[in-house]
Amino acid sequence: MTLTTVPERSALDSGPAAGPQARRRRPALTGWAYAAPTALFVVIFFVTPILLVGRMSVSDWGLFSGDRGLNAPENFTDVAEYRLFWPAVWFTVKYTVVTTVILLGLALLMALIVQESSRWTGFLRTSFLVPSALGLASASLLFYALYSPQSSPFGFLGVSFLGTPAAALWSTVALIVWRFAGFYMLLLLVGLQGISADVYEAARLDGAGRWQTFRYVTLPLLRSSIALCTILCVTGSMLAFDQFYLLTKGGPDNSTLTIVQLIYNFAFFGGNNLGRAAALSIMVLAALLIANVLQFRGLRGKEG
Repeated sequence: MTLTTVPERSALDSGPAAGPQARRRRPALTGWAYAAPTALFVVIFFVTPILLVGRMSVSDWGLFSGDRGLNAPENFTDVAEYRLFWPAVWFTVKYTVVTTVILLGLALLMALIVQESSRWTGFLRTSFLVPSALGLASASLLFYALYSPQSSPFGFLGVSFLGTPAAALWSTVALIVWRFAGFYMLLLLVGLQGISADVYEAARLDGAGRWQTFRYVTLPLLRSSIALCTILCVTGSMLAFDQFYLLTKGGPDNSTLTIVQLIYNFAFFGGNNLGRAAALSIMVLAALLIANVLQFRGLRGKEG
């Protein structure tokens, strides 16, 4: 009697048990392969700089001398006790509030005009969006020429656009509103076009007028778009640097000095102290996180 031996199943044999597991593993590996470049980019250009800034913020780190050891929490206390710190904080908050209110109000008005218009829609959209195609630095230089007494076409008015603290603030706000109103108008216009016409028809059948329709229909349904614009505007205003650096250099008499300009001054202009600049950067990052969390919670509470 002859005995036949059955060969053992190889580990690489794609049998019924191994097949489904291998098929499930392949999409996962493919997904990781697609996500790896983005993850590597985030680690190199976002996580690593934050960790480095965190290390600098608790160290005696000069621009030219390098790391001279830990000194926590000296950098944070020195920043808080610096004579221009609280004026810079107050000015940044004031500029953020003024810019956000004016910019979003004007952008919403422009979006409503474009939404309602029929004959001039293309012309209005193009006119409102043209300034958004210009870089902020280029726009700042353009307005600097407009405000300069030597080249301004408004020189005959005898107005000093950048000579006083109030004039410098409002002149910069005018630049930002001109530059970004079209961008925020576009975001709000997308939200307006996402509202169904049936909702407005139902409001008209119920006897709602224009103001009632805007207040009780348009604004509630536009809340998500307004929240997005608010977060972007608040974040951009709190990080304002280019426009003030090119227009006012923080003047007159440091009256338009923002937090980010103060970071620049600590690091490169006179201070040459990367430790203090990093400490202030961490404080600004914490303030931004708190502001964004409060805005997200406010939006979620209203929708709930």
